[in-house]
Amino acid sequence: MGADENVDETHITEPTPDPTPIRQPERAVQWVAFEPRLLRRTIFTVVTALVIAAGLLWSANQLRGFLFNLLLAWLLAISFDPLVSGLARRGLRRGFATALVATGGIALVAGFLLLFGGALAQQVAGLVIALPTLVLDIVEWVNGTFEAGINPTEITENLSLTTEQVTAIASSLAGGVLGLFASVVGAVFSLVTILVFSFYFSADAPRIKRFLASLLRPERQVIFLNVWDISVQKAGGFVISKIALATLSAIAHVGFFWFIDIPYWLPMGIFAGVVSQFIPTIGTYIGVALPALFAAFSDPLDIIWIILFATIYQQIENYVFTPRISTATMDINSGVALASVFIGAALFGPIGAIIGIPLAAIIIAVMEAYTKRYTVHPDIDKRM
Repeated sequence: MGADENVDETHITEPTPDPTPIRQPERAVQWVAFEPRLLRRTIFTVVTALVIAAGLLWSANQLRGFLFNLLLAWLLAISFDPLVSGLARRGLRRGFATALVATGGIALVAGFLLLFGGALAQQVAGLVIALPTLVLDIVEWVNGTFEAGINPTEITENLSLTTEQVTAIASSLAGGVLGLFASVVGAVFSLVTILVFSFYFSADAPRIKRFLASLLRPERQVIFLNVWDISVQKAGGFVISKIALATLSAIAHVGFFWFIDIPYWLPMGIFAGVVSQFIPTIGTYIGVALPALFAAFSDPLDIIWIILFATIYQQIENYVFTPRISTATMDINSGVALASVFIGAALFGPIGAIIGIPLAAIIIAVMEAYTKRYTVHPDIDKRM
């Protein structure tokens, strides 16, 4: 046996790999270069777009009051469109029908101001002056009932409701003739703008629709006309029905508050009627809460009468007035309607709270028209 056969195979080791990593061949760096003419054109396009965007933002900021008036005019026009369209279908020219409806509305408002304008202004002024006293009465009652120890002076000062502050505000308004004149002129200008453009939007609605549709492709023209018709039908019917219900509610509350001799019965009744219709769910409670507070410190028994009347009238409205007036309008979820009121108030102030629901009605109506719905799976109904 040879020497090579005595070698122990267990001591044979394999060669260790080289720890040095294998380097990949480096790729050459590729530079992207613009053609000088193309680079200048790109820079010019970007700068021009930024300037145009800045100009549009500046213009929108400067014209926000006018644009908001246009929005109000459009909503006013589509609100009375059912009346105008009804008269137009009976053979009247659309312009004459619009003028007839506008004249009737202005005559009603003028008649109300002629009959109750003086009393309304007097009672509103007395109501503003009486607010500090009401706050003091409420704080005194809370302190006496619950021993809360609230300082009424701090509350009235924080709310700017002291008699001296109210008097100072009244004096500044009376003394600042130039500022008051500017405010009146601005309010009149806004009102005239809204009335003029609402008349134009209503009288020339067919021509406006035809012009706007001509700017779109044929397949999109049908969608545009459908959206327009849905907006007019749903939002217009919703607003006019709410105005009718608010008028009936205000008349009923004003008459009842006058009958039981509630302080400031006229503005209180109008407030209750309007708030109950344009603030969903909680509007009825807010509408009667303020009259109840004033009644609590003059004749507490009136609170019971107010609650009874509000409850009875709410049932009459729900089962008699609403089904007959709101048959052609859209039923909006109460949560969505309340959210639209808050969002509208946050964006546009008190008027936004009123127009929030019509705008929500338009959006929901369009979504329902173009949103595909599916049948709910039976298992989901079992789990509900």
